[in-house]
Amino acid sequence: MNYQTSHTSQAFPELLKNWRKKSRFSQLDLALEAGLSQRHVSFLETGRSKPSRYSIQQLGQAMNLPASEVDILMLTAGFAARTSNRNWSEATRTAVNASINHILESHNPYPAVAVDRIWNLQKANSAAGVFFQMLGHDGDPNMLRALLKPGKVRKSLNNWDGKVQSLMRLFELEVARRPNDHEAFELLQELNNLPGASEARNLTTKEDSPPLLTMQFKLGQDDITLFSMITTVGLSNDATIEDIRMETFFPADESTEQWFQQNIALHL
Repeated sequence: MNYQTSHTSQAFPELLKNWRKKSRFSQLDLALEAGLSQRHVSFLETGRSKPSRYSIQQLGQAMNLPASEVDILMLTAGFAARTSNRNWSEATRTAVNASINHILESHNPYPAVAVDRIWNLQKANSAAGVFFQMLGHDGDPNMLRALLKPGKVRKSLNNWDGKVQSLMRLFELEVARRPNDHEAFELLQELNNLPGASEARNLTTKEDSPPLLTMQFKLGQDDITLFSMITTVGLSNDATIEDIRMETFFPADESTEQWFQQNIALHL
């Protein structure tokens, strides 16, 4: 993501005030949480005081903002964004990449992928490559679009309507956390405009939602049911690192486990 081009047109005082209200903080509560005085927060929101990098970082942490949104606060205040690959030491880059590779490859023969904040594929383990090929994945780098757009992958996904509702709801929540991420908003609009998406989202069901969201695929005569876990870097002030997500898929039943042992493990 290019945070320079995703810069909001709002001035810092207005942006801070909007985030405070969205986070449901009073000026006093935010000041206490950020370790600042209420008067200082008030002056920042009216423009009577100029923020420091430290105060912006404290405010962002207090409101639990994504690192990318803290960077935008920095930019609107006239500072450089904290996120920059140039700030990564070689040791940090090596450690992060090694950790991602370890998680992905250790998960074979089950699929595992690393994606960014809008689910663009960054890395995949060997099992994922084989499995996606068997599903008929056309190489679309965005995993949400690959699942939801018309094509072989969508056709193989059982109960597609229900999955659209769940996946879009999750993505909408993520986009809501990043109101200045224009790329994410544009993807959300694109997904909403996919054939059948709006109809599927408006479907109602009397059935209770299952406790676990599973992905159920049909490959030939075989039914494959997977659930996933998502891993992120624990603490980071860099949006590039914070946005990395590793999604590991697990068999949800014994027949799926046997299918992967028989059909994927042999190809690795």
